[in-house]
Amino acid sequence: MENANQDTFANPFKFKSEWKNAFTDEEFIKVFASDILENYIINKRWYGGKASTLKYIEVVDHFKITSKKNTYYGVLLEVNFKEAFYQHYFMPLAFMTSDELDTSTIISPAQFGPIEGYLVDALHQEDFRKLLFDNIVQATENPELKLVFHKGSQFHDKEYKSSKFMGLEQSNTSIIFNDAFVLKIFRRIYVSTNPDYEISRFLTERMHFKSSPAYTGSINLALPEGNITLGLMQELVPNQGDAWKFMLEEIDGVFSNLKNKKIKIEKLPDIPMFKRLKINEIPPEIIDWVGLSLFLRLQTLAKRTAEMHIALGGDIHDTAFTPTTYNGDYTVWLKNRMLYQFQNRLNIIENSLHKLDGLALELAHQFMENKKIVRKHFVDFDWTKMKSERIRIHGDYHLGQILVNGDDFYILDFEGEPESTIRDRKVKQPPLKDVAGLFRSFHYAIYATIFNNKDKYPYDQDQLFQAAEILFHYFVGAFLETYIDKAQSGNLNIGYSHEIEFLLKYCLLEKAVYELGYELNSRPRWAVIPLRGIQSIMNY
Repeated sequence: MENANQDTFANPFKFKSEWKNAFTDEEFIKVFASDILENYIINKRWYGGKASTLKYIEVVDHFKITSKKNTYYGVLLEVNFKEAFYQHYFMPLAFMTSDELDTSTIISPAQFGPIEGYLVDALHQEDFRKLLFDNIVQATENPELKLVFHKGSQFHDKEYKSSKFMGLEQSNTSIIFNDAFVLKIFRRIYVSTNPDYEISRFLTERMHFKSSPAYTGSINLALPEGNITLGLMQELVPNQGDAWKFMLEEIDGVFSNLKNKKIKIEKLPDIPMFKRLKINEIPPEIIDWVGLSLFLRLQTLAKRTAEMHIALGGDIHDTAFTPTTYNGDYTVWLKNRMLYQFQNRLNIIENSLHKLDGLALELAHQFMENKKIVRKHFVDFDWTKMKSERIRIHGDYHLGQILVNGDDFYILDFEGEPESTIRDRKVKQPPLKDVAGLFRSFHYAIYATIFNNKDKYPYDQDQLFQAAEILFHYFVGAFLETYIDKAQSGNLNIGYSHEIEFLLKYCLLEKAVYELGYELNSRPRWAVIPLRGIQSIMNY
């Protein structure tokens, strides 16, 4: 192995072995894991360790998969951090000579035996993408490679026509096939089936749920210690963008109406938080201000959300999805989680006070003064009083996970909360936790509109914030009326009004405290939003 300067393509890494035997060559594995990957991986969007210090990367497993023309490897990596934890990643690998290369995304120049070329992420090779598609179509199972390709009952295409990347690279990489299907390749992997795959397949094949993209196939690695989900294929649904973008545009219109319709904010009638409202009970002043159509859209979203929960809690056979009651174990799990998170956020606030000013600083001090009350609320979870049931939930439900399709909505991305362990993401929880996540997303959309258009609305900030809270209460009221009605008529046991209110308040507080850490770390000016949320939930 010659000394290589990675920055100049003039000096490729040189290996004695041929590419088709690369992973039997200890020398290659060592150089690949340290010199090559460490430089490459830290710049990728899907790499989740940016806030930590990389210690070393290890190749823990690999499989070889060949097309008529090429040999590819699926490589499982363990990234170890100085902070004493590790993450696992999946990387499909190809070796291409310069005349075969059809991508500019190169991992490194390399030479195997006499052949010079480049190591590239195999997903950038059309031949490899076609290979994945063909294997799903044939539902190939390869015990030797431990690879299981599954073909969904909704997948009728037989023939590969085209493939391209979908949008920007996110935490996963998505590929569109035949302009009809999306294959999401999971970059960060777990020795456990991915909840997105598990729930997506269940909703399509067991419950025939229509408001999320149909499951059409998957790629799993069946290892002795558990299944690893590498890919999930779903139908590509027609849409006009996500509900976050839709909501920002709608709310901008609502705030513009204040001026256009000369509305006096102090005269707008308010309602208590969580008061259920039928559309014909919304005061005419509010309909005049907000418009009827937005409330009708919220009704549709509430209906789809309830239908998702009815489906997720509607199986009496599959134990991973049967509803269950509350018990002591769940309470211990919940309180430990909440108190750990709460303490973590308190530490972040204490270290961030110097970054805050104005209202954010005032609210942060209020939060610190009332921390005992907030903490007590988390500890006061009494499972013996709970009469409702827990089910598998979406787990990271917000406007960005919902697509707008005409007057309707599609729900996506059942992977769960990014900060949680894979085990925690599969714990059955109150469906109202998803509802609370969506309500926090409404709150965010309202305040983001105010923050992003400060000079557009001729009112002072206090007045705009007053209008914001009133609008939020009506959003919540209209949504709850439809959601509760639909859930209960679908035999989903979410409890009665007192319990519903307790769970919503509990979950809203949990979400707002979770958001607080994110905002203080990444954009302190926005810490106003979760702090304001906590204040309005706790009424201190």
